[in-house]
Amino acid sequence: MHIRIEMTGEKNLLLPIHYNHMVQAFIYKTIDKELADFLHNEGYGDGRKFRLFCFSNLSGKAKMESDKGNIVFEPPVSLEVSSPDDKFCESFANRILKKSVTLNSQLLEITSIKVDRQDVMKEDITVNTLSPITVYSTLKKPDDSKYTCYFQPGEDDFSKIADENLRKKYRAFTGMEPPDGKVSFTPLHQPRLHIVIYKGFVIKGYSGKLRLKGPRELLQMAVDAGLGSKNSQGFGCIKMV
Repeated sequence: MHIRIEMTGEKNLLLPIHYNHMVQAFIYKTIDKELADFLHNEGYGDGRKFRLFCFSNLSGKAKMESDKGNIVFEPPVSLEVSSPDDKFCESFANRILKKSVTLNSQLLEITSIKVDRQDVMKEDITVNTLSPITVYSTLKKPDDSKYTCYFQPGEDDFSKIADENLRKKYRAFTGMEPPDGKVSFTPLHQPRLHIVIYKGFVIKGYSGKLRLKGPRELLQMAVDAGLGSKNSQGFGCIKMV
């Protein structure tokens, strides 16, 4: 399920260029505390843990102040949040109805809330990225030091890792084995590279329009929980065209 909110304020919204951690904190503060504590401290799954929510980049008329490291949004500003967990979506939607919120200590008013179930009805869909997709593998150098190799849509390693990631999310959320059949990811134009700094760490991701083919249940997980890694940090939010 996707929830899109539109916010406005008396002044422009001033944020650092790399603001993902602020939006993430805003989401955790908005949902019920018990749920927020569960997601932050535990998560879904027995082995690797998943938060199973993601969010878009902020959208609206914006101006970069690169010399100051800021981005300035002229209201209104929109944000889209998604999750396969109805409890998460209900908590976020119900508590956002309080109308007034703060982002980076700036007061904003909620002007609209739109709920979109984004039901996947077939095994072939086209999606747009609402935030960059990050897919990577951690490798070892000859001296045993580690480095991160990022992959872009269209590469075999991207498809292999992204498909397995969806299967792990499905197991974590449902407690069942995923359906047979792999998910394929075909870029419909040249993906755009984004470099994002999250709490001091450099993360690479790609945006663009993709064609996804595979089991409907896994496509639904991709649409709701996000594609790739670090979804709860603002990566991999997608929406059906």
